[in-house]
Amino acid sequence: MADEMMSRGALRCSWRGVRGRGRAPDPSRWLPSALVIAMCASAVAASAPAAGQEGSPRSSRPDALPYAILVNQVGYYPELAKLATLRSATTRPRAWELRDRAGRKVASGKSRPMGLDLAAGERVHVIDFSAFRGTGRGFVLKAGAARSRPFDVVSDLYRTLKYDALSLYYHNRSGIDIAMPYAGQPEWARPAGHLTDKDVPCAPEAGCSYRLDVSGGWYDAGDHGKYVVNGGISVWTLLNLYERASILDPSSEALADGSMRIPEGKNRVPDLLDEARWELEFMLKMQVPAGKPMAGMVHHKIHDQTWTGLGLAPHEDPKPRFLYPVSTAATLNLAAVAAQAARIWKSIDPGFADRCLKAAQAAWAAANAHPRMFAKAGGVGGGPYQDDAVEDEFYWAAAELAITSGRPEFRQRLVASPLFLQVPTFVTQAEGRIPSSMTWQEVGALGTLSLALVPGALPPDEQQRARQAVIRAAEIYLAIAERRGFRIPVDWGEAKRTPWGSNSFLLNNMLVLALAADFKPCPECIHAVAAGMDYILGRNALDQSYVTGHGGRPLRNPHHRFWAKQANPKYPSAPPGMLSGGPNSGLQDPKVKAAGLEGCAPEKCFLDHIESYATNEIAINWNAPFAWVLFYLDSRPLSSSRGRPR
Repeated sequence: MADEMMSRGALRCSWRGVRGRGRAPDPSRWLPSALVIAMCASAVAASAPAAGQEGSPRSSRPDALPYAILVNQVGYYPELAKLATLRSATTRPRAWELRDRAGRKVASGKSRPMGLDLAAGERVHVIDFSAFRGTGRGFVLKAGAARSRPFDVVSDLYRTLKYDALSLYYHNRSGIDIAMPYAGQPEWARPAGHLTDKDVPCAPEAGCSYRLDVSGGWYDAGDHGKYVVNGGISVWTLLNLYERASILDPSSEALADGSMRIPEGKNRVPDLLDEARWELEFMLKMQVPAGKPMAGMVHHKIHDQTWTGLGLAPHEDPKPRFLYPVSTAATLNLAAVAAQAARIWKSIDPGFADRCLKAAQAAWAAANAHPRMFAKAGGVGGGPYQDDAVEDEFYWAAAELAITSGRPEFRQRLVASPLFLQVPTFVTQAEGRIPSSMTWQEVGALGTLSLALVPGALPPDEQQRARQAVIRAAEIYLAIAERRGFRIPVDWGEAKRTPWGSNSFLLNNMLVLALAADFKPCPECIHAVAAGMDYILGRNALDQSYVTGHGGRPLRNPHHRFWAKQANPKYPSAPPGMLSGGPNSGLQDPKVKAAGLEGCAPEKCFLDHIESYATNEIAINWNAPFAWVLFYLDSRPLSSSRGRPR
């Protein structure tokens, strides 16, 4: 760990400005930082580049990374784009060669100089070895003294990883024993957490006097809170993955009953739906019952009265828990995903489908009666998830209800919305406008994506307009990838600062690109999706796989209460497949502040440490698009993806 921290301390560049937006600071999450400060000072004092850095730029802040050629550390598909990034200050093309495990040269060529990639803080070249269509394991790229980590070229690249990504949800279930064999290894098994959630009182500020059974659901992120607005976009993404597969690839068995490692396997219901239902049932319980004041509205969240510390399993949590006030945003999230669920479960479980549709309609009516009830910023014990602009939630909920029910009042609301058949390509964050289509706080695109996907939801000409909006958004993301030295379909907006959870912005752009390729032949879109996953799995300025258990330098210490081995050896490390939020220029936690990263290039503002909740937390809404894209790539007919890589 000392070497890791020293490496981080040296990874800085001259780009200034570190404002960001995230969840409320959690004073209980950190430990004394004197050791890391000393390590960072030593790292900055170091002057010689590490081995393998031939061609790297020299500066007063030298590079301490072990590899100068950055690759997807898991590997590549034979027929998709295969891009690597050479860190080099030279403006001339560099000769490169690809060698197999036995050391034989199997491909060669010249790199393409790209100059300075500001977001990465690196002068880079692109190595494009897409023309190599062989397969095998243990390939290495070389360019002079520079080399890459070993990687594979195989046709089922993410066969294991895609299910590992979905396993986050079972592991983070509340109210059920996490047991073998579903846990994977005994160290990840644990007793059911928060059984007291079956009888939770209202918080003093909630304005209610009843108690509700809000058991079940998923722990949202590194803490023990459960939040409806983050559950909403997470459930939508997983159900969209299922709905897309059932419409466009109905013969696929990737999401079938028995495909995942969960207790509900072999119940004649696709496993992904069983997992999503665990959260849906919780969201339905958060709705104010009939006969109570504000009936039909939905409580925004439930969490502990005050923050808990690291190294605390759910069943060990001693703190009282409360229901927090209802909000219009939470109510519309339930309306949207319950309506989406109603059409998906209609032929699987008609009773559940009917229950979902009734809840969605009640939520819609309640939100229209109370359109400006907003969650407050700040607070302790859980994230605020405030959102005081809900026209996008109204549009999304109307879209899902219109698709499912066909009732004219929902279509009228859709047509009247300025978001009708639009896919926004910027979201507004504290860092400025960032090219992306959706976050938990900006969900208008979700409505148009559903309208574009589901047949019969719109007249043919209008559905084509929705699909054209998806394609136009994809073209914007392709143009971004074209100008990025790291060839990924995202940059960081006007202020050039990474936001909290930056990896999820990239993944959501990749989801839009993938759907665009469904609606119109677009090989470049598919290659851009593959290249974006390269970044997540190591082809980035930190040579870091942002995923636990996968890659030559995998994520090791995400911020999490009970995957907390770094904080307390009593607890396990995280299972494989957990995605870090990734670089965050805001540097909002003391651990990352102490790591010497002030002024970091946007894509270097990261610390793989359990105390760095600003850069290294995990979350349900980040693993959802991660799993979506993995399933897309691993099930796609590769023969349809030929074309020029970007």
